[in-house]
Amino acid sequence: MASESERLSTEDQQRAVSLVEACGKVRDQVGRIVVGQQEVIEQLLIAILARGHCLLEGVPGLAKTLMVRSLAESMSLDFRRIQFTPDLMPADITGTDIIQENRQTGHRDLVFDKGPIFTQMLLADEINRTPPKTQAALLEAMQEHEVTVGGTTYSLQQPFFVLATQNPIEQEGTYPLPEAQRDRFLFNVIVEYPSRDEEALIIDRTTSRHSAELQPVLSGAEIIEFQKLVRLVPLPLHVKNFVLDLVRSARPKEATTASWVRELIDWGPGPRASQQLVLASKARALLRGRYHVTLEDVETLALPVLRHRIVPTFSAEAEGVSVDALIRRLIQEVPRPQKQLL
Repeated sequence: MASESERLSTEDQQRAVSLVEACGKVRDQVGRIVVGQQEVIEQLLIAILARGHCLLEGVPGLAKTLMVRSLAESMSLDFRRIQFTPDLMPADITGTDIIQENRQTGHRDLVFDKGPIFTQMLLADEINRTPPKTQAALLEAMQEHEVTVGGTTYSLQQPFFVLATQNPIEQEGTYPLPEAQRDRFLFNVIVEYPSRDEEALIIDRTTSRHSAELQPVLSGAEIIEFQKLVRLVPLPLHVKNFVLDLVRSARPKEATTASWVRELIDWGPGPRASQQLVLASKARALLRGRYHVTLEDVETLALPVLRHRIVPTFSAEAEGVSVDALIRRLIQEVPRPQKQLL
Protein backbone atom coordinates (compact mmCIF):
# COMPACT_ATOMS: atom_id res chain seq x y z
CA MET A 1 0.00 0.00 0.00
CA ALA A 2 1.05 3.61 -0.40
CA SER A 3 2.35 5.52 2.58
CA GLU A 4 0.31 8.34 4.12
CA SER A 5 2.44 10.97 2.35
CA GLU A 6 1.91 9.35 -1.03
CA ARG A 7 -1.84 8.92 -0.96
CA LEU A 8 -4.19 11.00 -3.07
CA SER A 9 -5.41 14.16 -1.37
CA THR A 10 -9.06 14.51 -0.44
CA GLU A 11 -9.58 16.86 -3.38
CA ASP A 12 -7.97 14.38 -5.79
CA GLN A 13 -10.10 11.56 -4.39
CA GLN A 14 -13.19 13.64 -5.12
CA ARG A 15 -11.93 14.11 -8.67
CA ALA A 16 -11.40 10.37 -8.88
CA VAL A 17 -15.05 9.82 -7.94
CA SER A 18 -16.03 12.22 -10.73
CA LEU A 19 -13.85 10.21 -13.13
CA VAL A 20 -15.65 6.98 -12.28
CA GLU A 21 -19.05 8.65 -12.69
CA ALA A 22 -18.09 10.24 -16.01
CA CYS A 23 -16.70 6.99 -17.43
CA GLY A 24 -19.85 5.20 -16.27
CA LYS A 25 -21.94 7.66 -18.25
CA VAL A 26 -19.72 7.12 -21.30
CA ARG A 27 -20.23 3.36 -21.01
CA ASP A 28 -23.99 3.88 -20.82
CA GLN A 29 -24.00 6.09 -23.90
CA VAL A 30 -21.86 3.72 -25.96
CA GLY A 31 -23.98 0.80 -24.76
CA ARG A 32 -27.02 2.42 -26.40
CA ILE A 33 -25.37 1.81 -29.76
CA VAL A 34 -22.85 -1.01 -29.28
CA VAL A 35 -23.94 -4.37 -27.88
CA GLY A 36 -21.50 -6.08 -25.53
CA GLN A 37 -17.71 -5.62 -25.94
CA GLN A 38 -17.47 -4.32 -22.37
CA GLU A 39 -13.86 -5.41 -21.95
CA VAL A 40 -12.85 -3.68 -25.18
CA ILE A 41 -14.66 -0.49 -24.17
CA GLU A 42 -12.93 -0.54 -20.78
CA GLN A 43 -9.53 -0.91 -22.44
CA LEU A 44 -10.29 2.00 -24.76
CA LEU A 45 -11.26 4.13 -21.75
CA ILE A 46 -8.07 3.14 -19.94
CA ALA A 47 -6.00 4.07 -23.00
CA ILE A 48 -7.69 7.47 -23.20
CA LEU A 49 -7.12 8.15 -19.50
CA ALA A 50 -3.48 7.06 -19.87
CA ARG A 51 -3.03 9.31 -22.92
CA GLY A 52 -2.32 6.33 -25.16
CA HIS A 53 -3.29 4.94 -28.55
CA CYS A 54 -4.94 1.60 -29.38
CA LEU A 55 -4.50 -0.98 -32.12
CA LEU A 56 -7.70 -3.03 -32.49
CA GLU A 57 -7.63 -6.42 -34.19
CA GLY A 58 -10.76 -8.27 -35.18
CA VAL A 59 -12.56 -9.75 -38.16
CA PRO A 60 -14.86 -7.49 -40.21
CA GLY A 61 -18.33 -6.80 -38.87
CA LEU A 62 -17.56 -6.58 -35.15
CA ALA A 63 -18.53 -2.88 -34.90
CA LYS A 64 -14.99 -1.60 -34.37
CA THR A 65 -15.66 1.59 -36.34
CA LEU A 66 -19.07 2.07 -34.72
CA MET A 67 -17.52 1.63 -31.28
CA VAL A 68 -14.86 4.27 -31.88
CA ARG A 69 -17.33 6.72 -33.40
CA SER A 70 -19.76 6.24 -30.50
CA LEU A 71 -16.93 6.78 -28.02
CA ALA A 72 -15.95 10.04 -29.71
CA GLU A 73 -19.56 11.30 -29.75
CA SER A 74 -20.13 10.47 -26.09
CA MET A 75 -16.96 12.40 -25.23
CA SER A 76 -17.74 15.41 -27.38
CA LEU A 77 -14.51 14.92 -29.36
CA ASP A 78 -13.84 15.81 -32.97
CA PHE A 79 -13.73 12.53 -34.92
CA ARG A 80 -12.19 11.72 -38.31
CA ARG A 81 -11.79 8.40 -40.11
CA ILE A 82 -9.12 7.50 -42.67
CA GLN A 83 -9.54 4.39 -44.81
CA PHE A 84 -6.00 3.16 -45.37
CA THR A 85 -5.40 1.86 -48.90
CA PRO A 86 -2.27 0.93 -50.92
CA ASP A 87 -2.35 4.22 -52.84
CA LEU A 88 -2.73 6.45 -49.76
CA MET A 89 0.07 9.03 -49.50
CA PRO A 90 1.52 10.70 -46.36
CA ALA A 91 0.13 14.07 -47.47
CA ASP A 92 -3.35 12.52 -47.53
CA ILE A 93 -2.99 12.13 -43.76
CA THR A 94 -0.98 15.12 -42.61
CA GLY A 95 -2.01 17.70 -45.22
CA THR A 96 0.10 19.69 -47.64
CA ASP A 97 1.07 23.19 -48.67
CA ILE A 98 -0.98 24.55 -51.57
CA ILE A 99 -0.59 27.70 -53.61
CA GLN A 100 -3.34 30.25 -53.13
CA GLU A 101 -3.68 33.70 -54.65
CA ASN A 102 -4.30 36.60 -52.31
CA ARG A 103 -7.21 38.48 -53.89
CA GLN A 104 -6.21 41.77 -52.29
CA THR A 105 -2.53 41.81 -53.24
CA GLY A 106 -2.51 39.43 -56.18
CA HIS A 107 0.45 37.58 -54.68
CA ARG A 108 0.54 33.82 -54.53
CA ASP A 109 1.33 32.30 -51.15
CA LEU A 110 1.81 28.82 -49.79
CA VAL A 111 -1.05 27.93 -47.46
CA PHE A 112 -1.12 24.78 -45.37
CA ASP A 113 -4.21 22.65 -46.02
CA LYS A 114 -4.68 20.52 -42.92
CA GLY A 115 -5.20 16.78 -43.35
CA PRO A 116 -7.59 14.53 -41.42
CA ILE A 117 -4.99 13.91 -38.71
CA PHE A 118 -5.91 17.34 -37.31
CA THR A 119 -8.66 15.98 -35.12
CA GLN A 120 -9.00 14.67 -31.57
CA MET A 121 -9.91 11.05 -32.19
CA LEU A 122 -8.55 9.56 -35.40
CA LEU A 123 -9.69 6.16 -36.65
CA ALA A 124 -7.00 4.64 -38.87
CA ASP A 125 -9.08 1.94 -40.52
CA GLU A 126 -7.14 -1.10 -41.78
CA ILE A 127 -3.81 0.59 -41.09
CA ASN A 128 -1.85 -2.37 -42.46
CA ARG A 129 -3.31 -1.86 -45.95
CA THR A 130 -1.00 1.06 -46.71
CA PRO A 131 2.80 1.02 -47.32
CA PRO A 132 5.26 1.75 -44.46
CA LYS A 133 6.03 5.23 -45.84
CA THR A 134 2.43 6.25 -45.29
CA GLN A 135 2.12 4.39 -41.98
CA ALA A 136 5.13 6.37 -40.76
CA ALA A 137 3.19 9.62 -41.27
CA LEU A 138 1.49 8.85 -37.97
CA LEU A 139 4.68 8.39 -35.94
CA GLU A 140 5.36 12.01 -35.01
CA ALA A 141 1.69 12.71 -34.30
CA MET A 142 1.35 9.69 -32.02
CA GLN A 143 4.49 10.41 -30.02
CA GLU A 144 4.84 14.20 -30.03
CA HIS A 145 1.20 15.19 -30.73
CA GLU A 146 2.38 17.45 -33.54
CA VAL A 147 2.90 17.32 -37.31
CA THR A 148 5.79 18.71 -39.36
CA VAL A 149 5.17 19.59 -43.00
CA GLY A 150 7.54 21.60 -45.17
CA GLY A 151 9.78 22.43 -42.22
CA THR A 152 6.90 23.89 -40.19
CA THR A 153 5.59 22.15 -37.08
CA TYR A 154 1.89 22.27 -36.25
CA SER A 155 0.48 21.27 -32.85
CA LEU A 156 -2.50 18.95 -32.69
CA GLN A 157 -5.58 19.75 -30.67
CA GLN A 158 -5.66 18.06 -27.28
CA PRO A 159 -6.65 15.48 -26.29
CA PHE A 160 -5.48 13.44 -29.28
CA PHE A 161 -5.86 9.70 -29.82
CA VAL A 162 -5.19 7.29 -32.67
CA LEU A 163 -7.35 4.18 -32.73
CA ALA A 164 -6.20 1.90 -35.54
CA THR A 165 -7.79 -1.31 -36.80
CA GLN A 166 -6.49 -4.26 -38.75
CA ASN A 167 -7.87 -7.58 -39.92
CA PRO A 168 -5.91 -10.46 -38.34
CA ILE A 169 -6.91 -13.15 -40.84
CA GLU A 170 -6.58 -11.54 -44.28
CA GLN A 171 -2.88 -10.79 -44.78
CA GLU A 172 -2.61 -10.82 -48.59
CA GLY A 173 -1.76 -7.35 -49.91
CA THR A 174 -0.99 -5.97 -46.44
CA TYR A 175 2.07 -4.29 -44.94
CA PRO A 176 2.80 -5.43 -41.36
CA LEU A 177 3.40 -2.51 -39.04
CA PRO A 178 7.11 -1.95 -38.23
CA GLU A 179 8.11 -2.56 -34.62
CA ALA A 180 8.68 1.17 -34.04
CA GLN A 181 5.11 1.88 -35.16
CA ARG A 182 3.59 -0.92 -33.08
CA ASP A 183 5.47 0.27 -30.00
CA ARG A 184 3.65 3.62 -30.22
CA PHE A 185 0.39 1.90 -29.32
CA LEU A 186 -0.39 1.52 -25.64
CA PHE A 187 -2.71 -1.45 -26.23
CA ASN A 188 -3.16 -4.13 -28.84
CA VAL A 189 -6.83 -4.95 -28.24
CA ILE A 190 -8.38 -8.16 -29.56
CA VAL A 191 -12.05 -7.73 -30.51
CA GLU A 192 -13.84 -11.07 -30.15
CA TYR A 193 -17.14 -12.36 -31.53
CA PRO A 194 -20.25 -11.50 -29.46
CA SER A 195 -22.03 -14.12 -27.39
CA ARG A 196 -25.22 -15.74 -28.71
CA ASP A 197 -27.47 -13.50 -26.61
CA GLU A 198 -25.52 -10.40 -27.64
CA GLU A 199 -25.77 -11.35 -31.31
CA ALA A 200 -29.50 -11.86 -30.93
CA LEU A 201 -29.78 -8.34 -29.50
CA ILE A 202 -27.69 -7.00 -32.39
CA ILE A 203 -30.17 -8.55 -34.82
CA ASP A 204 -33.11 -6.99 -32.97
CA ARG A 205 -31.52 -3.53 -32.94
CA THR A 206 -30.27 -3.47 -36.52
CA THR A 207 -33.23 -5.04 -38.31
CA SER A 208 -36.01 -3.06 -36.64
CA ARG A 209 -36.95 0.58 -36.15
CA HIS A 210 -34.71 0.87 -33.11
CA SER A 211 -32.72 4.10 -33.01
CA ALA A 212 -30.68 5.82 -30.36
CA GLU A 213 -29.02 9.22 -30.17
CA LEU A 214 -25.87 9.76 -28.16
CA GLN A 215 -25.42 12.66 -25.79
CA PRO A 216 -21.94 14.00 -25.03
CA VAL A 217 -21.25 13.42 -21.33
CA LEU A 218 -17.52 14.18 -21.15
CA SER A 219 -15.56 17.08 -22.63
CA GLY A 220 -12.01 17.22 -23.91
CA ALA A 221 -11.01 19.56 -21.09
CA GLU A 222 -12.32 17.08 -18.50
CA ILE A 223 -10.38 14.25 -20.16
CA ILE A 224 -7.16 16.26 -19.90
CA GLU A 225 -7.77 16.84 -16.19
CA PHE A 226 -8.45 13.13 -15.66
CA GLN A 227 -5.23 12.28 -17.52
CA LYS A 228 -3.33 14.47 -15.05
CA LEU A 229 -5.07 12.73 -12.15
CA VAL A 230 -3.99 9.30 -13.41
CA ARG A 231 -0.33 10.26 -13.02
CA LEU A 232 -0.91 11.16 -9.37
CA VAL A 233 -2.01 7.64 -8.42
CA PRO A 234 0.59 6.10 -6.09
CA LEU A 235 2.55 3.10 -7.33
CA PRO A 236 3.50 0.71 -4.48
CA LEU A 237 7.13 -0.39 -4.60
CA HIS A 238 6.29 -4.11 -4.82
CA VAL A 239 4.04 -3.44 -7.85
CA LYS A 240 6.77 -1.38 -9.52
CA ASN A 241 9.23 -4.23 -8.97
CA PHE A 242 6.75 -6.73 -10.43
CA VAL A 243 6.35 -4.59 -13.58
CA LEU A 244 10.13 -4.40 -13.96
CA ASP A 245 10.59 -8.14 -13.41
CA LEU A 246 7.75 -9.04 -15.79
CA VAL A 247 8.86 -6.83 -18.68
CA ARG A 248 12.56 -7.65 -18.31
CA SER A 249 11.81 -11.39 -18.11
CA ALA A 250 10.57 -11.22 -21.72
CA ARG A 251 13.96 -10.04 -23.03
CA PRO A 252 16.03 -12.99 -24.28
CA LYS A 253 19.36 -11.21 -23.82
CA GLU A 254 18.93 -10.50 -20.10
CA ALA A 255 21.35 -12.43 -17.89
CA THR A 256 18.55 -13.73 -15.67
CA THR A 257 16.20 -14.71 -18.51
CA ALA A 258 14.81 -18.25 -18.44
CA SER A 259 16.15 -20.66 -21.06
CA TRP A 260 12.71 -21.18 -22.62
CA VAL A 261 12.44 -17.41 -23.22
CA ARG A 262 15.68 -17.44 -25.23
CA GLU A 263 14.29 -20.33 -27.25
CA LEU A 264 10.85 -18.88 -27.94
CA ILE A 265 11.28 -15.07 -27.94
CA ASP A 266 13.42 -13.27 -30.51
CA TRP A 267 12.89 -9.70 -29.29
CA GLY A 268 11.31 -8.48 -26.09
CA PRO A 269 9.60 -5.26 -24.96
CA GLY A 270 11.56 -2.07 -24.29
CA PRO A 271 11.27 0.47 -21.46
CA ARG A 272 8.18 2.06 -23.03
CA ALA A 273 6.31 -1.15 -22.18
CA SER A 274 7.11 -0.68 -18.48
CA GLN A 275 6.06 2.96 -18.59
CA GLN A 276 2.78 2.27 -20.33
CA LEU A 277 1.94 -0.78 -18.23
CA VAL A 278 2.25 1.38 -15.12
CA LEU A 279 0.16 4.23 -16.56
CA ALA A 280 -2.54 1.85 -17.78
CA SER A 281 -2.61 0.13 -14.39
CA LYS A 282 -3.03 3.49 -12.66
CA ALA A 283 -5.98 4.32 -14.93
CA ARG A 284 -7.57 0.91 -14.29
CA ALA A 285 -7.18 1.37 -10.55
CA LEU A 286 -9.10 4.66 -10.68
CA LEU A 287 -11.82 3.12 -12.85
CA ARG A 288 -12.21 0.39 -10.22
CA GLY A 289 -12.57 2.98 -7.45
CA ARG A 290 -9.09 2.45 -5.97
CA TYR A 291 -6.42 5.06 -5.27
CA HIS A 292 -3.40 2.79 -5.66
CA VAL A 293 -2.21 0.15 -8.14
CA THR A 294 -2.36 -3.58 -7.38
CA LEU A 295 -0.68 -6.63 -8.89
CA GLU A 296 -4.07 -7.59 -10.34
CA ASP A 297 -4.13 -4.39 -12.41
CA VAL A 298 -0.74 -5.26 -13.91
CA GLU A 299 -1.61 -8.91 -14.53
CA THR A 300 -4.90 -7.98 -16.24
CA LEU A 301 -3.33 -5.44 -18.58
CA ALA A 302 -0.11 -7.31 -19.36
CA LEU A 303 -1.60 -9.01 -22.42
CA PRO A 304 -2.82 -5.90 -24.32
CA VAL A 305 0.34 -3.95 -23.36
CA LEU A 306 2.90 -6.62 -24.24
CA ARG A 307 1.42 -8.75 -27.04
CA HIS A 308 2.51 -6.37 -29.81
CA ARG A 309 5.94 -5.78 -28.30
CA ILE A 310 7.16 -9.38 -28.31
CA VAL A 311 8.53 -11.05 -31.45
CA PRO A 312 8.45 -14.86 -31.23
CA THR A 313 11.21 -17.00 -32.72
CA PHE A 314 10.74 -19.28 -35.69
CA SER A 315 10.70 -22.21 -33.26
CA ALA A 316 7.76 -20.71 -31.37
CA GLU A 317 5.81 -20.10 -34.56
CA ALA A 318 6.60 -23.60 -35.85
CA GLU A 319 5.35 -25.11 -32.59
CA GLY A 320 2.18 -22.99 -32.70
CA VAL A 321 3.02 -21.14 -29.48
CA SER A 322 1.16 -17.81 -29.46
CA VAL A 323 2.52 -14.59 -28.00
CA ASP A 324 -0.41 -14.52 -25.56
CA ALA A 325 0.59 -17.97 -24.31
CA LEU A 326 4.15 -16.73 -23.77
CA ILE A 327 2.93 -13.73 -21.76
CA ARG A 328 0.65 -15.88 -19.61
CA ARG A 329 3.57 -18.18 -18.84
CA LEU A 330 5.71 -15.20 -17.86
CA ILE A 331 2.96 -13.90 -15.56
CA GLN A 332 2.77 -17.29 -13.84
CA GLU A 333 6.53 -17.70 -13.42
CA VAL A 334 7.60 -14.20 -12.35
CA PRO A 335 7.77 -14.14 -8.52
CA ARG A 336 5.38 -11.82 -6.66
CA PRO A 337 7.39 -9.31 -4.62
CA GLN A 338 6.31 -8.79 -1.03
CA LYS A 339 4.31 -5.67 -0.25
CA GLN A 340 6.42 -2.72 0.79
CA LEU A 341 5.80 0.91 1.63
CA LEU A 342 6.82 3.44 -1.03
